[in-house]
Amino acid sequence: MSLKELGEASGTTAGFLSQLERGLTNASVGVLRRIAAALGMTLADLFEELPAGSPRLLRREVRPELQTSAGIHKFLISQRPLRHLEVYAGEFEPGSSTGDEPYTHGDAQEILYVTAGEIVIELDGEPYAMQQGDSMDYMSSLPHRIINNSSKPAEVLWIVSPPTSI
Repeated sequence: MSLKELGEASGTTAGFLSQLERGLTNASVGVLRRIAAALGMTLADLFEELPAGSPRLLRREVRPELQTSAGIHKFLISQRPLRHLEVYAGEFEPGSSTGDEPYTHGDAQEILYVTAGEIVIELDGEPYAMQQGDSMDYMSSLPHRIINNSSKPAEVLWIVSPPTSI
């Protein structure tokens, strides 16, 4: 995200953010909350003391779950702040799908990897059957949806770069 985009999303300006980044000005707690929200972070994340690139463990039981369609559990498994990519784990009950209509999000490279079971991905109206170990890459701007037509649960990973708002 550019400073201009962050400024627009947080109700500040690129100039102010540049000065803040270089330690030339300070920000109120309210402004910091808006900046954190625009970055998809919490206020506490802004003050994280871990050096960039340090390993961070995320336990399965505390993964953030995104609200999706019935029969689907979608978890963010890459931790914020997201820098270059985001990774989601999806669990599909038999007969479930990401929705009746295909969706798009941003214009990023997306990789879908089936870790268990089998699914069908529709890309721009074209169905592709996939099973455990199969992967497919596509642009997130292409209308897509996933369906589990089988009688068994299915699990997938989505890897998206750069991060988009899903």
